[in-house]
Amino acid sequence: MALQVTGGVGCCCPPGSARRLPQAAALCRPPRAVVSGATRVVEEDEGKVRLGGSGVAVTKLGIGAWSWGDTTYWNDSEWDDRRLREAQDAFDASIDNGMTFFDTAEVYGTALMGAVNSETLLGGFIKERQQKDQIEVSVATKFAALPWRFGRGSVLSALKKSLDRLGLASVELYQLHWPGIWGNEGYLDGLADAYEQGLVKAVGVSNYNEKRLRDAHARLKKRGVPLAANQVNYSLIYRTPELNGVKAACDELGITLIAYSPIAQGVLTGKYTPENPPTGPRANTYTPEFLAKMRHVMYVQLQPLMNRIKEIGASYGKSPTQVSLNWLTCQGNVVPIPGAKNASQAKEFAGALGWSLTGDEVEELRTLAREIKGIRMPIEESYILCISPTHVVAGADGEDDARI
Repeated sequence: MALQVTGGVGCCCPPGSARRLPQAAALCRPPRAVVSGATRVVEEDEGKVRLGGSGVAVTKLGIGAWSWGDTTYWNDSEWDDRRLREAQDAFDASIDNGMTFFDTAEVYGTALMGAVNSETLLGGFIKERQQKDQIEVSVATKFAALPWRFGRGSVLSALKKSLDRLGLASVELYQLHWPGIWGNEGYLDGLADAYEQGLVKAVGVSNYNEKRLRDAHARLKKRGVPLAANQVNYSLIYRTPELNGVKAACDELGITLIAYSPIAQGVLTGKYTPENPPTGPRANTYTPEFLAKMRHVMYVQLQPLMNRIKEIGASYGKSPTQVSLNWLTCQGNVVPIPGAKNASQAKEFAGALGWSLTGDEVEELRTLAREIKGIRMPIEESYILCISPTHVVAGADGEDDARI
């Protein structure tokens, strides 16, 4: 079944439309996704969007929990009570500001160097909050396609352990975190088994290129299971999914694109400089040498884009981060999941909701972004199979860069 997006792609509001008038707000909703050959129309719920062809609706902006409990990449190699309180404050602020979709993974916060599993933390935050309020939280987590895991049974086994850590009977979305070196057909069968057993409400993949995505969609379709999502690196500055066919395939097949690193971990916004690099393990990735190269790109290629983002943001009373996240939501069929380490970040992310760039602004920013050449994050240069999120896994075809 092909997915047809009505009203055009990459446009939240008609070009030149009024941006703040109530009458224009009705026109600024992202286009409806219509599955050809069927009468079903994927409508937006109040503040929510459906994940692909599943029955799961999530908030238009989610929160990534990669940093929660982690010591291998985030948090200066240390997890302590202060960081725990900040993470819980980020969770509560997200809920309070209408973001109830949280993405985690079994390998986030692995038991290294005092780390605490992200799933365990998220489950505890949910339980404590539910003791105070009646809240509905949507949880996505991921299966690690490690080379010693074989067959569909490994997926069910890992999922049940994730559910135990989360303290939940089921999750809204279960994803294959990256393509395995082998056994991917079995992993997909395991996803379908989990769906049929009611342990998950929807299934997805992550870091899949177009070919793998189409193959996964076809295999699951034979089981009558919709492939709901593909989670990939996507931002205004890093638009690879638009160039390699992944975004188009998602739109065609009715698969939601979940965008991780939607603000490039803060690096491409100018937050870090050669004189002020990030601390902790990230300093090994974002070195002063790399940041010096980025400075050249920043001022020669990126600055015109950043200047325009600031100008547009000022007209709405929004920050560059909020403009960048809103640009992604305006693409249609995209759910960004920025990572929030504290309440302040969560509140800023929430400011990307409830308004829309015009179609003219969306295309103007895309045009400026096209002038940026050769940006490749150093995290993509490593091809070491490791359970640390500082490395990348490559599939057998060499095209499936995957953040772990």
